[in-house]
Order: sequence, then C-alpha cells, then structure tokens
Amino acid sequence: MPNFPTSYRWQITALLFVATTINYLDRQVISLLKPTLEQVFNWTETDYSHIVMAFQGAYAVSFITFGWSIDRIGAKLGYSISVFLWSLAAMLHAAATGTFSFGVFRAMLGLGEGGNFPASIKTVTEWFPQKERAFATGIFNSGTNIGAVVAPLLVPWILGHYGWQAAFLATGAIGFIWLFFWWHYYESPTRHKKISPEELAYVNEAPQAAGEAPLKWVDLLKRRQTWAFITGKLFTDPVWWFFLFWLPSFLASTFKLDLTKPSLPLIIIYSSATLGSVGGGYLSGYFLRRGWTANWSRKTAMFVFALCIVPVMAIQFATSLWIVIGLLSLAVAAHQAWSANLFTLVSDLFPRKAVSSVVGIGGMAGSLGGMLFPLLVGSLLDTYKALGNIATGYNILFVLCGTAYLVALLCIHLLVPALKPADC
Repeated sequence: MPNFPTSYRWQITALLFVATTINYLDRQVISLLKPTLEQVFNWTETDYSHIVMAFQGAYAVSFITFGWSIDRIGAKLGYSISVFLWSLAAMLHAAATGTFSFGVFRAMLGLGEGGNFPASIKTVTEWFPQKERAFATGIFNSGTNIGAVVAPLLVPWILGHYGWQAAFLATGAIGFIWLFFWWHYYESPTRHKKISPEELAYVNEAPQAAGEAPLKWVDLLKRRQTWAFITGKLFTDPVWWFFLFWLPSFLASTFKLDLTKPSLPLIIIYSSATLGSVGGGYLSGYFLRRGWTANWSRKTAMFVFALCIVPVMAIQFATSLWIVIGLLSLAVAAHQAWSANLFTLVSDLFPRKAVSSVVGIGGMAGSLGGMLFPLLVGSLLDTYKALGNIATGYNILFVLCGTAYLVALLCIHLLVPALKPADC
C-alpha cells in the first residue's frame, strides 16, 4: 500500500465506519427490546413482522431516493440529510404507544437509513482506486456488525436502569454528534484541503470527466450489470434482515437466552461478522494484487463465502448452544464478506456518476425482499408456535438462508459472465 504525505482517504473511511455503526445500532434496538415490548403491547410474531415490514418498505423507498439524489447533490449533503432523518426517527420511538405508532416511527427510521450505503459507496468510489475499494468497503461495512455488537451491551443496560424509552433516546442522539464531524471534515478529494497531490493522483487513477451528468434510471435498468446487482441484493439481503431482527428472539425462545442482560452469544455472533466484512474485502483485493482479473477475484471470493453460509442449515440438528453460536457466527461473517464484494461490484461495473443510483436501485430490491420475507417468517413462526414447536419454523428458515447465496451468485454469473463494465 503506497505511503504518501497524507492518507486522508482512511480517515474518510473511519467516518463511514462510525456512521454505519450508528445506523445498525439504531435499527438493532427494537430486536433486543422485543421480549419487553411484546409484554407491554401484547405483540404477536405477526405484529412484529408488520413493524419490520414498515421499516423495510420505507427503507426500499429511501434507498432508491437517496441513490438518485446523492448522484446529484453529492455525498456530503446527501449523507447529512440521511443521518439527521434517521436519528430523529430513532429518538421518536420513545413516544410510541402501540403497534401502529411503532410502525410509523419504524417507517420514518427506514426513510432516513436508506441513505447510508449509497452515500458510503459513492464516497469510497471517489476516494479509492479500484484495487483498494473492496477493502475500504469491508472496513466501513464492518460497522454494521459493530453496531450489532454494541447494541447487546448497551441496550440491556439502559433498559434495566432507565426503561425502554431511554434506550431509543440515547442511541438515536448519537447520530447528531456524528453529523458535526462529517460536516466539518468531509469534502470530495478534488476540493479537500488536507489531501496531498500524490494521494490525489493515486485516488484518481481513472478520474471522472468533469461535467458528466448522472444517468437516468431507465438507462441503468437496460443494462445487465444493474440486474446482476439487483439479483444479488434481492436474494441475500432478506437473510441478513432475518439474522438481525430474529436471531435474538430465536436464541431466547430456543435456548432461554435472557435479553434483559448483556448477551455474550450475540456479541460473539456479530463480532465474527466484523472479521468477515474486513476479511472479505481483503481477499478479493489480494487476488487483484496477484494479477487476477476483477471477474475471477470477485467471483472466487463470493463463491467461497456463499459456501460458508451453507452449514447454517445444520442448526436443526444441533443440541448445544455453542454449536449453534458457531454456525451462526460463520454464517453472518460470510454474509458480510459477501456483501463487501457485492457492493464493490458496482464500482467495478459502473462509472462514478452512476454508482449511487445503482446502489440505490439494488438496495431497494434487497429491501423489498426484506419486506416480503418477514411475512413468511411471521406466518411460519406463529403457526409452529401455536403447535408448540416453534423450532421447526426456524429450521425451515435456516434452510432457505443456507441456499440463497449460491442461487444469487449463479444469477450474477449468468447476467455478467465476464464482469464487463457497463457502456455508460
């Protein structure tokens, strides 16, 4: 890795990492409070799935809206609007009085949170050359896991001392602190005063021509490369949402995990995802540095990670909590490694002027899948809970999770056999 008078791009990555951590901390709070809120508001699994769907539907709209707007107004302003909206919505959860109001505030949260990844991928594309983008993406994307690790430590403590309303208020307020640093320290590379000429030249190995207008959605949807990213997100994002929103209650119902206290099993699971995110980005970059093509580098890495998720299907045969923790840890680590490479495909296949728009379109597809999947989850779990065998419902879901990534990779390969960049 070159050593320049400045390496400001890594400080930018740190800002993205912290924002992504806050993003997932805010959305993870409700899954940890679920047993408490079920008692307070008499929720069924179906009620909870509807609240998750409210978030996912709004998140889908937000993804494509921010994807479109960030390519036009830039990452600095677009990200600021996104963080302000989701932080405000997170705090408003404390005012909820029932299922409907929780659904409203979850929708508001989703409308803000959808800007995180279009802004982050846009920033990485502007600040990093191709050979470093997957690693940089893996670093900031690992914030999704750190947020999920911090939540089981912080939320139960706040719940026990101050109540569930305080958990939403405290976590939501953190985003406003981040906004100050983002607005003060961030600028695009060509306008940033702290970047050295050497680092700027390195970052702009393939500089964007000035004045290029962002592409229209209809033009992007005509390209197979866009549909490759859409397919990857559609099949695999719902799995991550399931891991995020239902794993705590799965462990509570199956292994009597106490979610009112800091949870070591959840911390282990989501910590492993951090290793997967950074390692996944590093692996394909390692292949590129050895002279492999982007096609072989990305797809080989994604195939390895897809295989690592298959063992999650064996949870139905496990009788020990720690075996289950091991299988889940491998699965969530592999998902995040897969995700780091999937996001990087966009910068491999599209020019900078289209990156946020494509991420927004694919993110919307993933969110729509994440909105529909809870219908199946809620229905299955309520059905088998009524039969006194909720574990069977979870077993079916884990089988679906274990096969999703291989199907997604096959579709990506059929759509873009050689990862040829789109003609834009």
